[in-house]
Amino acid sequence: MTILFENETESSFDFNEIEIAERVIGEALRQEGFLCGCEVSLTLTDDEGIAALNKEFRAIDGPTDVLSFPMLDFPEAAPADYEVREEDTNPDTGDVMLGDIVISVPRMCAQADEYGHPVLREYAFLIAHSMLHLLGYDHMEEDERAVMEEKQEKILSALDIRR
Repeated sequence: MTILFENETESSFDFNEIEIAERVIGEALRQEGFLCGCEVSLTLTDDEGIAALNKEFRAIDGPTDVLSFPMLDFPEAAPADYEVREEDTNPDTGDVMLGDIVISVPRMCAQADEYGHPVLREYAFLIAHSMLHLLGYDHMEEDERAVMEEKQEKILSALDIRR
């Protein structure tokens, strides 16, 4: 697994952002049976940075907590029988390029405070949530939302990351 990590903010945390990202991404992939080598880009930004992306790609004028940009269009969520295609891989590493995750650090910290749990838990939650999007899940319908919520909690529980 390759994580292309960038922190565009001056923020620092009481945990190792890359190590936690690796654990959450790895667990999401394991639970979904997506066991080929993968590449994920993870960017930490501010509200201004994420608002610009939100406007450009979703036509929503304002910040959000996290954005996910899947590189693959799965016919169904997390197909365990996915066959690696050369066009889906990074030619330098052979890893399947799953996509990009962009997190607003100010939103992440505010939500952690609002929900009364550590920033580490919010960070891990946002990555788990985004990984499910990169693997083809969505939450536009109530049944989809319920599936994603259950899977997010299962990923975090397996890593003993609790509220």
